[in-house]
Amino acid sequence: MESSVKPAESSAQQPGTPAPATAKELEVLRDRIVGVLRSIYDPEIPVNIYEIGLIYSVDIDPNTRAAKIRMTLTSPACPAAGTLPGEVEDKTRRVQGITDVKVDVVWDPTWSPAMMSETARLQLGML
Repeated sequence: MESSVKPAESSAQQPGTPAPATAKELEVLRDRIVGVLRSIYDPEIPVNIYEIGLIYSVDIDPNTRAAKIRMTLTSPACPAAGTLPGEVEDKTRRVQGITDVKVDVVWDPTWSPAMMSETARLQLGML
C-alpha cells in the first residue's frame, strides 16, 4: 500500500544553488531580454520584432533564471521562420544572468498589424 504522505521538502537552500531571484532581479533580467529583442529585426519590416508585436510574452523562472519566450511570426510562410526564433534564442541566451532559454513559436493569436506598438506604426508611417 502506497503512503499518501510525502516527506517534507527542506526549505534550506542546497549548497551552490542561487537563491530565488527577487522581483527586482526578475525585472532587471526581463529588461535586459527586451533590450536584446529590440535589436532583432524582421528582414521584411524595418522595425524590431518587439515593437512589431511578434513577442507575446517573456517569462523568467525565479528559481532557475531560465527564460521562456512566446513569439509568433507575421505569417506561417514568413521567410524568416527558419532564422528568427533561433536568433531570439541565441541572443537571449547571451543575456547576463539568464541560465537557459526556450522559445515557443505560436500561431494563436494570429499576428496582425494591430499588435504593433505606436512606435512601430509611427516608424512605418501608419499614424
